Amino acid sequence: MKGFFNVKKPWEVFDIIDGFAPLGEEEVLLESALGRVLSRDVVSLQDLPGFTRSTMDGYAVRAKDTFGATESMPALLELVGEVYMGDAPDITVKKGEAVKIHTGGMLPDGADSVVMLEYCNMLDETTLEVQRSVAPLDNVILADDDYKKGQCILKKGHRLRPQDLGALAGIGLVSVTVHKRPMVAIISTGNEVVPADQTPLPGQVRDMNRYNFSALCESCGAVPLHMGICRDNFDALQNMVTDALDRADTVWISGGSSVGTRDITLEVLETLPDFRLLVHGISISPGKPTIVARAGTKPIVGLPGHVSSAMIVAYIFMLPLLCRLSGENRDPFARFKGRVDAVLERNIESASGREEYVRVKLIQRDGKLIADPIFGKSGLISPLVDADGLVCVDMNTEGLYEGQQVKVILF
Repeated sequence: MKGFFNVKKPWEVFDIIDGFAPLGEEEVLLESALGRVLSRDVVSLQDLPGFTRSTMDGYAVRAKDTFGATESMPALLELVGEVYMGDAPDITVKKGEAVKIHTGGMLPDGADSVVMLEYCNMLDETTLEVQRSVAPLDNVILADDDYKKGQCILKKGHRLRPQDLGALAGIGLVSVTVHKRPMVAIISTGNEVVPADQTPLPGQVRDMNRYNFSALCESCGAVPLHMGICRDNFDALQNMVTDALDRADTVWISGGSSVGTRDITLEVLETLPDFRLLVHGISISPGKPTIVARAGTKPIVGLPGHVSSAMIVAYIFMLPLLCRLSGENRDPFARFKGRVDAVLERNIESASGREEYVRVKLIQRDGKLIADPIFGKSGLISPLVDADGLVCVDMNTEGLYEGQQVKVILF
């Protein structure tokens, strides 16, 4: 029986993943751009908001006309007009004058600040009493306070969020250039694997990995392509992988990545044109039997068949791969929802020489966040379902201790 070869440390795998090139680019409408990754810097072609505007309902004034104003000694100004929303005012504010203005209204010439409505009273139709002074630019947004013409708003490699789309619309863009979404071909292997809608016979299991991987892809903007279930047959798997490479940007195969006599995945991959094996085994637990390779420029991944091992490997390594193909400019852990500090509830034993990822449930107790380890075999999915995240035990340690502060990678 062959053993693992080309085993890599986790950080070596991240470096290998970083060697894959982002996909090409396409132009999409803003309505379809949420979650997409910019393939070019976005530079504003104009100032935003483009005119000086009020941030309050009140009166546009010259600030120096209000200096020293108090409730007991208010400043008295002459009201000479009103600014209507959406209109450019044709009024110039002179010494001792004021103009009524609404939030978002364009500041008239001559005015340099706005007095809030609640600090003003009308003594008659034209006499305004101001009971508080303002400084120049109080309650005002300048024409280029948001963005200046020529300013880089968003960098290449940025994944677009709702507020980003609003900013792009604000500078007049209705479409944006982004990297293409990675299409991920998903193949499940094994004579024992049956579709989820089929009742398993003794010795058979339903295909959970397909749904795990598909949802993981969709969570970061990739497009899953379900190739189906392949039995342990060399020719059938070779045909399915070849078809997958023609249709997708990366191929993920669950099962058949270890060293068993029926694990034919590597044998099939070695027949592909321009094939290069990059990783055969990662020094982590669970998930050591993992393959990372390339056929031409396309990454091929052989994941463990056991559902928990496969999901942890996919979460730790395949999310960064998808980010890389998407063009996202982030470190390997940035795709995780976040990491929080917690206190370990129980000891965790671990063998040195490998990173171990332990599932944990988070509990609030006495004002502290407690991480309670959930132990379970790699073929079980219930520990993943019960867990809120993962704790990584460094390969140079032999475990973690009850009461120790740990970082929890949140699902």
